[in-house]
Amino acid sequence: MSRPYPFTAVVGQDDLRLALLLNAVSPAVGGVLVRGEKGTAKSTAVRALSALLPEVGVVPGCRFSCDPAAPDPACPDGPHEPGEGSARPARMVELPVGASEDRLVGALDIERALAEGVKAFEPGLLAAAHRGILYVDEVNLLHDHLVDLLLDAAAMGASYVEREGVSVRHAARFLLVGTMNPEEGELRPQLLDRFGLTVEVAASREPDQRVEVVRRRLAYDDDPAGFTAQWAQEESAVRARIVAARELLPSVRLGDGALRQIAATCAAFEVDGMRADIVMARTATALAAWAGRTDVLAEDVRQAALLALPHRRRRNPFDAPGLDEDTLDRTLEEFSGDDDPDPDPDGGPGGGGGQPSPDEGPQGGDAGARPEAGEGGEPQASGSAEQSAVRAAEPFRTKALSVPGIGQGAAGRRSRARTEHGRTTGARRSRGTLTKLHLAATVQAAAPHQRARGRTGPGLLLRRDDLRQAVREGRESNLVLFVVDASGSMAARQRMGAVKGAVLSLLLDAYQRRDKVGLVTFRGSGAEVALPPTSSVDTAAARLASLPTGGRTPLAAGLLKAHEVLRVERLRDAARRALVVVVTDGRATGGPEPLLLAAKAAGLFAADEVASVVVDCESGPVRLGLAGKLAGELGGTVVTLDELRADRIAGLVKDVQGSRSRRAA
Repeated sequence: MSRPYPFTAVVGQDDLRLALLLNAVSPAVGGVLVRGEKGTAKSTAVRALSALLPEVGVVPGCRFSCDPAAPDPACPDGPHEPGEGSARPARMVELPVGASEDRLVGALDIERALAEGVKAFEPGLLAAAHRGILYVDEVNLLHDHLVDLLLDAAAMGASYVEREGVSVRHAARFLLVGTMNPEEGELRPQLLDRFGLTVEVAASREPDQRVEVVRRRLAYDDDPAGFTAQWAQEESAVRARIVAARELLPSVRLGDGALRQIAATCAAFEVDGMRADIVMARTATALAAWAGRTDVLAEDVRQAALLALPHRRRRNPFDAPGLDEDTLDRTLEEFSGDDDPDPDPDGGPGGGGGQPSPDEGPQGGDAGARPEAGEGGEPQASGSAEQSAVRAAEPFRTKALSVPGIGQGAAGRRSRARTEHGRTTGARRSRGTLTKLHLAATVQAAAPHQRARGRTGPGLLLRRDDLRQAVREGRESNLVLFVVDASGSMAARQRMGAVKGAVLSLLLDAYQRRDKVGLVTFRGSGAEVALPPTSSVDTAAARLASLPTGGRTPLAAGLLKAHEVLRVERLRDAARRALVVVVTDGRATGGPEPLLLAAKAAGLFAADEVASVVVDCESGPVRLGLAGKLAGELGGTVVTLDELRADRIAGLVKDVQGSRSRRAA
């Protein structure tokens, strides 16, 4: 096994290193979420942290890492008597994005449990991470059912495994660290709030610093052992400092003045709940201990706010995390207390918190909020002239759109699907590993054979062929592909703001339902893929905000481009079903017989049975009904902008077959 890259050899990324070290000093801070572009040493720094953590004492032979000084009385391997134990390095356990539920929480031997009444339990990753680090790379791509399990364990400090009346419970207290690239999708708000701190990282734009990054990485790759040895002294110094800060932590005083500043700051930034106040208090205390002080200063509170609040003040997935530092400074000044001692000029936590690495660079990440999306006013008139980007109207809650039938795609919240989680709808003979036992069907299959098998006692004699797997129905995520008409006709009567607001509303709905989204636009002489299918709905919103309008209406080109996107995406992920949302007034111009060409292009979607919805943007007293005709040619349904709102009529998307039956009639 290769040696991890030394933590102190990471160049720059001061905020990231400080956040990780504060959690090493005080695990009660609650973990770190690291957001940033790819290739910014996120995973490298996290993996390097485990080598700095002090050793933990464990009960010999306990698979659940019980503390010998205070063993868990409910430990499945217990009971343990308090006493001396053995020491081992703190673990860093990685949770793969594609892990199964059994891999995370552990698995029961169902056959032995039913036949012998034995609780044969194989611990999972939550047990392995107890008293250590649970690291999730690409945490934003984690399936919802695993997120739910993590939330439960983080809230209760324990993991519960219950299957068909057999229950196992064990302690699961861990430092949760996640890394993510925001371009690949955002994190569920419930899990986002469970991370104590968040850090935005970005690659340095300083040539000298980038040169040093490359130099060190190449040296490490050529000789990991030698490179690690060069940094051994710095690593030992940081390790000793963590131990000293942990010992000092109980003596740190959090005065009333600092508490008032914490409470006022959380109120000023309108964060939800009280968790932010508690995390800020713990972070400020850890900052003081890391600096070798026993009193929390105003600069500790300020640094704690920059680390603990940005991800808690988001109101929707299109809000960039960040704090207005002017507002922060004014709040701290207004509520400055008199009980704070004079600051220690040598022990402040500024920058990298006094880390020993000699080459620390500028702080990583941009804490500033994203500027408002969209520029310019409403378009003046329709026509072939180019129009500036129009600001989107306020988003609203939309009616539920879904793909008809039952799919088998990735877990989500949109369309019906066969999944490992959800309500039980039937049973089938077990093939391969049994994951969800259908108890009644299993007993029913075994019951007729008990006499032939020689059963004489109360036990049920089971064989492998008796086991039945539960068939469950839940919800899947889909690919929602938006095909947006950005031509001059859409700019008429100042409609584009309302159109963008409707698409933005659908993007919000896609975020909540864990969908992938794509954006195809058509205007002028052709169509383009403004956003290839992605899980990052905020990227789609940014592309939508900057979308200009004007020119002719090449509807056929837009449909053909969308059909090509779907073809390529099916090759990548055949199980994910698509929902095409065409936003247009139905007009088509440019070239000979444009409406006929559009009808032929729409027929490709109908032939492939792709679920589709046409959002009719036509307005005015005279309406041609072209969007409705397009929906019929697509084999889908049509809905107006007003009908898209959740408080309007119900039942927007109907079964494709039903739509065809009505057309045939």
